[in-house]
Amino acid sequence: MQPLAFSKELLPVGTRTEQGLERPRAVSEYVVERLVAGGATRICFVIAPGKSDIVAYYGASTFSADVFYAVQPEPAGLCDAIFRAAPLVHDDDWVLVGLPDTIWYPEDALARLPPDPLSFLLFPVDQPQHFDAVVTDAENRVQEIQVKQPGARSNWVWGAFRMSGRTMHELRELWRLPERQDDMVGTLVNAYLARGGRATAVREGTAYVDTGTIDGYREALRLLASTSSPEST
Repeated sequence: MQPLAFSKELLPVGTRTEQGLERPRAVSEYVVERLVAGGATRICFVIAPGKSDIVAYYGASTFSADVFYAVQPEPAGLCDAIFRAAPLVHDDDWVLVGLPDTIWYPEDALARLPPDPLSFLLFPVDQPQHFDAVVTDAENRVQEIQVKQPGARSNWVWGAFRMSGRTMHELRELWRLPERQDDMVGTLVNAYLARGGRATAVREGTAYVDTGTIDGYREALRLLASTSSPEST
């Protein structure tokens, strides 16, 4: 979807009605709304140095949550981005992670994740090779995350996850080992599992769209048009 004259997280997708007036919605509003529905009271946006338009758009609060910002100096991968927020997190906190250019349903799905140290919200997709496919056992324990792997053994992919603050710091320490420095969450979690860590997966998602491509953007518009929710048109 590049080049754009603004941050991709502010790409207009659908509309929202506020006080009787209809306005465009930035794509990242959808995940923020879902994080808040999942229990988040603080939102941390991890942004590149040049994305001050995101700060101007969201300010200090949105959807009843306080907003903070962490800067990722270089595009060093998703793990690096997530752990930029680690100084704000205590061991007894709960952390919800969502991707700002995705739209998914149901809106309250994060609230359905169990209070386990690490749990993934899964969605069914037709082309799992483009995502992180999650392989589980019969008791929904994560066995492996297959990162953008052709011939993936599962068509259920993670779209968001929840972890304890303690687990976040454990993953960060693992990630900081010289032999690791993973870009993707999936490979880091695989290493975490190999060291005895545990993760669960919940198949509560019904629809998941990544708006980062033209095809994904069109699919998002179709998805929003097909929903009966008053949040979008």
